[in-house]
Amino acid sequence: MRVSEFPGVFAVEQATLTAVPAPKLIFDGPFVVRRYLGGTGRANAACPMDPRPDADLATRIERIEAFYARMGQVCRFRSTPLDPEGMVPMLEARGYRRHDESQVIAGPLAGFAKSDPAVEILSGPEDRWMAVVATAEHQSPARRAEKAGMADLLAVPAAWVLLHEDGVPAATAFVTADGPLAGLFDLSVRPEFRRRGLGQRVMAAAGAWAAAQGASWAYAQVACTNKASLTLNAGLGLIERYRYVYFLKN
Repeated sequence: MRVSEFPGVFAVEQATLTAVPAPKLIFDGPFVVRRYLGGTGRANAACPMDPRPDADLATRIERIEAFYARMGQVCRFRSTPLDPEGMVPMLEARGYRRHDESQVIAGPLAGFAKSDPAVEILSGPEDRWMAVVATAEHQSPARRAEKAGMADLLAVPAAWVLLHEDGVPAATAFVTADGPLAGLFDLSVRPEFRRRGLGQRVMAAAGAWAAAQGASWAYAQVACTNKASLTLNAGLGLIERYRYVYFLKN
């Protein structure tokens, strides 16, 4: 793969499943069905991986619903360009509605990766890293609990990046290196340190770590409503490649 070429939807979706692990999962046809603690959508959803027609789609959806019912958890489908044909109309007919549309953005690491002397590379989600993440939006107790347990589940190299400013832990990122792909997650800046360029700095440092592991492309996933993060990432050369949305019953 040449660095100038986007790795493709399937490669990024595979990398995402690896970077955001879940301890419970089943495979049902073209779906990877995962369950963790009900925090992040990625670790608690049925993810399609093959857009070809699926003659058993209706019964497959019923089995996936039964899986989540057994787990005592809301059934969530993640819709991407890899949906089997007809999945969305079938879900809508069953009472599912769209939630939380996000962009998958990506770009070459060479365009922004840069080490930073104020950055600490941690081997796990230490309390001081978690304390900064907790200041970001939508950080429910379940999400934080999932993040706290990720180090024991990950099977690829990963780093928890902590940027200090004025001697204080001020910004975070989480990064994985999965072959040529670096996944960038958990960008957080403490409110009192925002608008100082710390977000770009911590992302650049995370990118530098991933490049040292052999990665050449970075990807991230950002809510379409998060204009500030999309603007920040665009400045790093990470641009929209595709979108995904969750489907849940109202």
